[in-house]
Amino acid sequence: MTTDIPLLGHKAPDSVVAYRDGRPVSAAAFLADAAALADGLPSHRHVVNLCTDRYRFTVGLAAALMREQVSLLPPNEAPATLDQLAEEFPDLYCLYEGAPPATQVATLAFPTERQASAAPIMAVPAFPSQQQAVVLFTSGSTGRPMPYPRLWGALVRGSHAAGTRLGAASLAGATVIGTVPHQHSYGIESAIMLALQHGLAFESERPFYPADVLACLAAAARPRILITTPIHLRAVLADEAPAPKLDLVVSATAPLSPQLAAATEQRFQCRMLEIYGCSEAGQIAVRRPTESEAWECLETIRLRQNEAGTWALDADAGGGEFLLNDVIELRGDGRFLLHGRMADLVNIAGKRTSLSHLDYHLNAIPGVADGVFVMPEEQDGGTARLIAFAVAPDLSARAILAGLRQRIDPAFLPRPLVLVDALPRNALGKLPREIIRRLAEERDR
Repeated sequence: MTTDIPLLGHKAPDSVVAYRDGRPVSAAAFLADAAALADGLPSHRHVVNLCTDRYRFTVGLAAALMREQVSLLPPNEAPATLDQLAEEFPDLYCLYEGAPPATQVATLAFPTERQASAAPIMAVPAFPSQQQAVVLFTSGSTGRPMPYPRLWGALVRGSHAAGTRLGAASLAGATVIGTVPHQHSYGIESAIMLALQHGLAFESERPFYPADVLACLAAAARPRILITTPIHLRAVLADEAPAPKLDLVVSATAPLSPQLAAATEQRFQCRMLEIYGCSEAGQIAVRRPTESEAWECLETIRLRQNEAGTWALDADAGGGEFLLNDVIELRGDGRFLLHGRMADLVNIAGKRTSLSHLDYHLNAIPGVADGVFVMPEEQDGGTARLIAFAVAPDLSARAILAGLRQRIDPAFLPRPLVLVDALPRNALGKLPREIIRRLAEERDR
C-alpha cells in the first residue's frame, strides 16, 4: 500500500532546518529554496547531485523529489564515473556548484541567488512511499561500484528506526554535524535524513581537518551530534585543542575499537554509538562499543541465515531482502556479532581469521594511528604471507610486532610490517581494494 510521507518532521515554519554560514535556515525558507530550484530543473528523469555544500545538496534532493526525479549518488565525481553513469542512465544531468564537472553530460549550475517560486509552498510536501528517491552506489572498496535504488519510504523508515535507537527524541532541536560525504549511504541517512525526519538541524559545512571539526562543533548550537568515522575520530582525538562537550557521537563505515570509543566518550563527555549498514540494505543495527560487542538490529530489520549466508530484510518494506557480505554470528533477539567481510577471510596453516579482525588488533595497539593488513593476490611458492602497513610515528616495527604477538595467533603475524607516513584512505576512511593492491605491489618493487 502506498502512502504519502512528509519531507520534514519540523512542526513550525520557523523551525530551524539547517545552519549555513553561521545563520539558521527556517523550514519555510528551505521549502521556498527547494520549490524555486524545482521550477528551474530540466525535464530529465535522473540527476547527479554533485553539490558539496550540504544545504545546497539537500535543497537539490528535495527539488528532485518534487519533480519526481531520481538522485544518483556515485562514490566520486571522476569523469570516468560520470561517463559510466551516462551509459547506464542516458537522460541524466549533473547539478553542481563552483567549477563545472569535466564531463560531456548535461549540467546545471546551482543558482547563486534564490529565485522566488511562482507558487510558494507553504505546506510541507509529501511523497509516495513507493517513489524512487535515490540510487546509492557501493564505495567500490571491494570492486566496481554497484547501484542500489532506494525508495522514499525506505529512506524514511530507516531514518525513523535509527533515530529511535540513537535517542533522537531526547535531543530536540539538536544540530547535526557530519564529517562524511552526503553522497554516501551513511552520509545521506545520518547527516541529512536524521535531521529532516526528526525535526533537527544539520550543519551545511562538512569539516575535514581536526581543527576545523573542533571549531565547527564549538560553534554549533546544542544539543550537538557528530556524525563521523573512525579515521576522523582518531585524527580529532590526536589534536590537543580543547574539545566542546557533545550530546552524541555516531560512527560508521569501518570497525571501531572499544579503546577509541572509550577515548571519544571521555573527550566529548557523551555517548558514542556505532551504526552497521551497507549501501544495499541501508542502516541495519546499532551498538555502544563501550558496553557490548554485540549489535542490536533496528526495529524494522530482521536477519536470517541459510547456506548462502546472512540475509537482511526490512520487515516493513514487503520485500527487499539482501544478502550481506559479512560473516555474522546470530545471538537471538535481534542481536549478533560481526566477524568481518567474507572477502576478508584468510586461511593460513589451517587457521582462519579475517583481515578486519587483524586490522582491529593492529589499530588497538597504543601508538598506532592507522593500520591495515593485506593479503597479496599472488603468493610466493603457494605459501600465504600477510603484509601490514602501519602509521605509527613513535613506534618501531619491532614494537608493533611485539604488540601483535600478544593479540593474534603467530600464524597471522605480518611478514613484513611496513611503516608509512599515511594510508591513502578515501573520504569515508576506506581503503578500496585497488588501492590496497597497489600498496602491496609498490612495496614489492
